[in-house]
Amino acid sequence: MNDHEIEHLHRLTQLLQGIEVGLVVINRDYRVQLWNGFMENHSGLSAQQVREQSLFDLFPDLPKEWLISKLEAAFLLNSRSFTVWEQRPFVFPFAYSRPITGGNQMMCQNMTVQPLQDLSGNVSHAALILYDVSVQAADRRQLASANEKLERLSQIDPLTGLANRRQWESALEQEFQRCRRYQPPSCLLVVDVDHFKKVNDEYGHAAGDQVLNELGNLLARTLRKTDIVARYGGEEFVVLLTETRMEQGVMLAERLRVAVSEMVIKLPLSLNITVSLGLCAYQHELPSSQAWFEAADRALYQAKQNGRNRLEVA
Repeated sequence: MNDHEIEHLHRLTQLLQGIEVGLVVINRDYRVQLWNGFMENHSGLSAQQVREQSLFDLFPDLPKEWLISKLEAAFLLNSRSFTVWEQRPFVFPFAYSRPITGGNQMMCQNMTVQPLQDLSGNVSHAALILYDVSVQAADRRQLASANEKLERLSQIDPLTGLANRRQWESALEQEFQRCRRYQPPSCLLVVDVDHFKKVNDEYGHAAGDQVLNELGNLLARTLRKTDIVARYGGEEFVVLLTETRMEQGVMLAERLRVAVSEMVIKLPLSLNITVSLGLCAYQHELPSSQAWFEAADRALYQAKQNGRNRLEVA
């Protein structure tokens, strides 16, 4: 080897040692032949310590069966393969250097397995090329978390903290389809604050918001955990009483009506409110979830017509 070739090899060696990518070369027996600076820094093992050592003896926590299948594809099929952190967060168990800011305890890694041929064209070695993608993974997870939070917020009524109309309509459709398939008892209850416009006119919209908020809290407290309660819009609330027969639904609705009438809302002055309620049990003749809601809503309208602070049944 002449001086030029030696100098070229020296530069290449410096490059392989200094790049911010892990590089491991193993032979057919999975023994380490090359271990660059990235691997030294993150493993705490020098190239001298690992040379000719079995990769799986050095790292017993490696996913052995999975990694061998990747390596054998390289050796036998001369096939290059890739793995990304979304499928397997890491291959080598390296601690992430910035867990506080990044949120990851372990380094997230992408990896390439590259077959290496000898001068005869036979695959004699394989290279594992390791990329630290912890920053990208943390960003992706934060974005996913933010999107998930936005999705949750888009289903919650900001005033009462109950499910909003969007989430309610989805839940209603699911319950309707469940009832059509399995025929369980189920009731739909619509609740509307009596004379709510008068509350807003006499006490102000802030007072009206307080009324709705406290009513929402009462609904959540009074009903069972299996029931689904939502603010439909304005001063109207809706409740799915699952696994509930008509007679049970009437008892629950009456208990709720009485609890509302006894509730005292602390404004500058104490305020009492009442509600009107419409109840409709699921019936197989109902053509749609919307028809089910409309039947309960008509019963609510009848309660209003008949003097308010009462329950009517469809």
